[in-house]
Amino acid sequence: MYFTTYIEDKVERVGILNDEKSKVLDLSKITVFQEFDQLLNLIEGWNHELREVAKEVIDNKKLWQEQGTDIYKVKVIAPIPRLKRNVICLGLNYKAHVAESQSALSAGIKMPEFPVYFTKMSTQAIGPQEAINSHPQITQEVDYEVELAVIIGKGGTNIPPEEVQDHIFGYTILNDVSARDLQRRHNQWVKGKSLDTFTVMGPWIMEKETISLPVELDLYSKVNGEIRQHSNTKDFIFDIPTVISELSKGLTLEAGDVIATGTPAGVGMGFNPPKYLKAGDVVECYIEKIGRLSNPII
Repeated sequence: MYFTTYIEDKVERVGILNDEKSKVLDLSKITVFQEFDQLLNLIEGWNHELREVAKEVIDNKKLWQEQGTDIYKVKVIAPIPRLKRNVICLGLNYKAHVAESQSALSAGIKMPEFPVYFTKMSTQAIGPQEAINSHPQITQEVDYEVELAVIIGKGGTNIPPEEVQDHIFGYTILNDVSARDLQRRHNQWVKGKSLDTFTVMGPWIMEKETISLPVELDLYSKVNGEIRQHSNTKDFIFDIPTVISELSKGLTLEAGDVIATGTPAGVGMGFNPPKYLKAGDVVECYIEKIGRLSNPII
């Protein structure tokens, strides 16, 4: 099942999609969901009973005929527009991306023995079709990174790998837009990852029961229709149970936390010469079973 945040009649709503992802239903029309005015609230309150009701909603063809809205008639935005905390990002989680990073950023970058974590600050996440600001007065090297993002559904500390599935709510696409020159200038990643509009998420969240661990999904990115990245999450150096278990050691994760699992090779800085984003470009990120996230650059 899939959940989204969208705007209809100038009102922000929490919605559930039908199996074809062609229609959306305002969850406030379902009694047990009326208390959840934001998708983040639903994630925090998610349980087995709500999942069963959601399944019944999806299977209720009459309900969809009477109250479902065609998805193209609404404005889909980032599923969690205002994040609870910084995005927790994983760097260097595909071998081929480690190699291109060694060449483009620093010869000191090595194949990691443990997951490499950093954070991405976000005043507000943007969603499909919303413009990414290239900030030409600040950076000349804006790059794209398609990533599978994991949404935590149940908080916890010191989570064993075999229990990680119990703590996941679902998955979405994240474009970890990055200013490479700022990364080099500041000798770290936070500033270059955190400019306004650089957190791009969506188009919706796929609830975890839709797939099973280990997650093996094709993903790619395109710029102006040209495929730049193409891989599968089975090529992770560190799988999702390892990433979340290691992260949670001595550190409490909370429902609604977003964990980006790293990007494959093919980012703009990896080309010779580099292929950075510029105003007028359109970048598209795709992950199998989730969908597409397309954004213009201004």
